[in-house]
Amino acid sequence: MSTSAAEENPSIRLSVLGMRCAGCVQAVEDALKSVSGVASAEVNFADHTAVVRGQMDPASLKSALQEAGYDGAVMEGIEDVGEQEGLEEQRYRDLMKKASVAAALGVPLMLGAHLGWLPELGTPEGTRFWALVSLLTLGILYYAGGHFFRGAVKSFQHRQANMDTLIALGTGAAWFYSTIAIDYAALLPAAAKHAYFEAAVIIIGFINFGQALETRARGKTSSAIRELIGLQPRTARVLREGQEVDIAIADVGLEETVRVRSGEKIPVDGVVIDGHSSVDESMLTGEPMPVEKAQGDEVVAGTLNQSGTFLLKTTRIGRDTVLSQIIASVRKAQASKPEIARLADRIAAVFVPAVVAIALAAFLIWWAVGPEPSFGYAFVAAMTVLVIACPCALGLATPISVMVGVGKAAQKGILIRNGDALQTAGKLDCIVLDKTGTVTAGKPTVAVIEGADGWSEQRVICWAAGLEKGSEHPLAAAVLGAATARGVEPATVSGFAAIPGYGVEGLIEGRAVLLGNPALMQKKSIDTGRFDRRLAELAALGQTPMLLASEGELVGLVTVADPIKPDSKQAIERLKSLGVRVLMVTGDNEVTAQAIARAAGIDEVRAQVLPADKAQVVKSLQDQGATVGMVGD
Repeated sequence: MSTSAAEENPSIRLSVLGMRCAGCVQAVEDALKSVSGVASAEVNFADHTAVVRGQMDPASLKSALQEAGYDGAVMEGIEDVGEQEGLEEQRYRDLMKKASVAAALGVPLMLGAHLGWLPELGTPEGTRFWALVSLLTLGILYYAGGHFFRGAVKSFQHRQANMDTLIALGTGAAWFYSTIAIDYAALLPAAAKHAYFEAAVIIIGFINFGQALETRARGKTSSAIRELIGLQPRTARVLREGQEVDIAIADVGLEETVRVRSGEKIPVDGVVIDGHSSVDESMLTGEPMPVEKAQGDEVVAGTLNQSGTFLLKTTRIGRDTVLSQIIASVRKAQASKPEIARLADRIAAVFVPAVVAIALAAFLIWWAVGPEPSFGYAFVAAMTVLVIACPCALGLATPISVMVGVGKAAQKGILIRNGDALQTAGKLDCIVLDKTGTVTAGKPTVAVIEGADGWSEQRVICWAAGLEKGSEHPLAAAVLGAATARGVEPATVSGFAAIPGYGVEGLIEGRAVLLGNPALMQKKSIDTGRFDRRLAELAALGQTPMLLASEGELVGLVTVADPIKPDSKQAIERLKSLGVRVLMVTGDNEVTAQAIARAAGIDEVRAQVLPADKAQVVKSLQDQGATVGMVGD
């Protein structure tokens, strides 16, 4: 079936339990694909999930997983983030405890053997000592390595081989060989009369430690999903039969009326049917400037209602909301497999059988042509192959290198999502930059204060701050901050009133004063001619104007802008000197985007681009053969 056809089928997301290595991925995919009606199945080892598309019964998927030695649960809607984090933390602590117990015996044995402190095999004292060590090792293998042995048994029952198989064979062989060596040392070559109990427990300890690091890394790579899920309110205030009722978000239906108060996150996608507000849509567009919403305007779940109360009628709920689609898009990106991951899956599928075959070949060759006692040499050779092939490097190299790389990057202010991103970073030849919070500071500040004839900057900001002191508008904080920075006390205002969508008004020193956008001045029939040219210049620089009028006359101008970070231009010049193509993609308007790009030294700009379209911009660049990095949201 074609990819496009597969994507048209409904999908089911499963949490898969019991996967402990990359080799399990193929086994799980094969089990899911064997179910009637399944069109495609993709397993993500990073977060232990599977996405299955097709016309099938969820119960049959779970049964198929159980028959293959795994378990699964259908994940519906938005998961309980706290519970998920708790499970990951509990698994991390459990694995670290098992690694510590194994190290408690393995490290002293390893040091003692290296320093010659341990009794020799074949002596009465040595027999008693090593018999006790054998029992202790068996107990540790049961406690710290029992899950590996159980996994190996399940794999054998299903005619499969995975890392559990190799770990069980390697550590079991080391324990068995060492136990035989205690009482039957005469059967072994003189050079091979050694016990390897420390190898068994150290291997178990290392593998548990490596899986603990993987668990911790897995939690970190899922942080983007958790943050997005955290944007979704758990309840909504719905009007039913004339009463306001708080209900679970899953119980909200289409065409229902929902009230959203100031300071609350919008629970569902909808259209404003009554009221007015300023909504922070930065989670959607990345832009810090609030968007005015009035009757007939669309609002999106997860965005923040910063001022005013309004009613909305729901238009999209559940998986259909814009936020849910964004979450699904991120999950799809995390679940996608680059070529190197597919290669690793193929290698993992044949690695264990290959090692077992090599060990068997070594045994037969030494038994057939080796010196006497040939059986003893053959046994040692086979056990050596199994022990040294036990995947300490496979289990530890990737998580440790990723953890160190990610940690070093974090110290320099770079957050890396996963190992694939870390590997690809060195090959980048194109960087796409978001504007807000990446090129700019992401915090609106006052850029320009100007007064008309007879009005000083101090007086303009004094009156403007006085009016904004009673305002809930997000830009009020920038004006008040500018007054504080200049040591100006806000003017005393009486008769304050907000004019939704326009600005504010009040009385200062007995005068009727207005502060708002140019549309407010036009509404109040106030001539802005003296500032029209200046307004055009400042708009070209990407600044948002607020005009101050007293007694029907324009007396001042205050603009707010999101300033460029001090080191942005230097960083962009450095990227260009390395031959990297730099683009800026933003949800902001064309004029503001071009102004910021010019100031930062960026030549290519894509403006008014929504989050879903940002991904399309990146894809189009990749289709042109570029290796693309995206910085920002």
